[in-house]
This record gives sequence, C-alpha cells and structure tokens, in this order.
Amino acid sequence: MEIAVTRNLLESNESVAAELKELFAHKGLLVLNLISSPGAGKTSLLERTLTDLRGEFRMAVIEGDLQTDNDARRVAATGAQAVQINTNGGCHLDSRMVRDHLAPFDLANLDILFIENVGNLVCPVEFDCGEDHKVALLSVAEGDDKPEKYPLLFNLAKVMVLNKVDLLPYVDFDVQRATRFARQLNAALGVFPVSCRSGEGLDPWYAWLRAERAAKKQA
Repeated sequence: MEIAVTRNLLESNESVAAELKELFAHKGLLVLNLISSPGAGKTSLLERTLTDLRGEFRMAVIEGDLQTDNDARRVAATGAQAVQINTNGGCHLDSRMVRDHLAPFDLANLDILFIENVGNLVCPVEFDCGEDHKVALLSVAEGDDKPEKYPLLFNLAKVMVLNKVDLLPYVDFDVQRATRFARQLNAALGVFPVSCRSGEGLDPWYAWLRAERAAKKQA
C-alpha cells in the first residue's frame, strides 16, 4: 500500500512538473532547483549571484523552508523578488507548491528563477519542480563522501557547486575525492569550487549561468 501511495504522489507531481516545464519553456525562463544539506550555503550563493548579476539578468527566487522566512528576507535585501514557501515540517518542495506560488511573479519579465529547496539531500531530489536543472551544493564543511552516500542528487544534477573553499586549510576535505565520487555517478557533471565569502571561483559559475540562459532563450 505504501509503495502504491508513493507512486501515486510521484506520478501526480510529474504531471504538474510537466505543465510547469511547458510554461517556463514558453516564457523562455531558465529555472534552477538548488539542493543541499542545511547550512551548505544555498542562500549565500544566491545573495552573491543576485547581487553580482543584477545588472545583467532579471532574477527571482522561490524560497523553501520549514518555518521561517529568514532566507527570503536575505534574498529580498539584494533587490530580487522572493516568494516564501513554508512546508511546516515537510522535507521538500514539490511541483504543486511551486505552481501555487507563481502568481506574484511576472514570468514574461524574468530571465532566471531559482528554487531554493528545503535543506535535505534525499527527499527534494525525488520531486521534480519543473526546473531545467538541479544544482547540487556541497560545502567543504561536510564530508567529501557525500556524493557516494547520497548518489541520486549527484546523478541527476547538472552541476555541483563546491562551496566554502576558503575553509579548505582548516577542514579535512579532499576536493579530488569528492569530485571523483560525483563524476563516477555523472561523468558530465560540471564542478564549480567557490567561496561566496571571498568571491573565489564565482566567475565560472556565472559563465555557466549565462550559457544556460542563452540556450534556454534560444530554444
């Protein structure tokens, strides 16, 4: 019975996700679903990205969190539009939640929509939110075996942002090991080592965003 219920939930989610993909494609809108453990730095990455590229792209954020609007307020402080979704204990966002919170956005006048998912490496991966790509964030404050322990995310993600590299001298984290594990799952995975604090490595991440936005607009 549990298997049947789970299958029905996923099938229903996929149906709405397909509708969203069609809508976003029609608008030429690049949609990225950011997934990581709590504290890996999704919001920090968004703050830097929204600030540094605000003269280049029209961007907005859907913020997923269990209870607070802390991250949405941080994002809004950059000048970007942010809509909060509180799951009240739920471990992930799904396509219906995203669809039901699109009304405040003028999608025709956006270039990139970021979905900051609830901090979790398991549940958010299974629920397509209509995004073009999943973006996996892994911080060097976590174990370098995370891709091996949580393979589905790194298998499905388009890129892995390896965050907080400014802490590498102080933590036991092997970048090559983490990258090797991730690329054993996904040989085409792009890897961007960055520091949102110092700005190190952000230019390649921005170049990838530009290329993906251009491809979506052309398509």
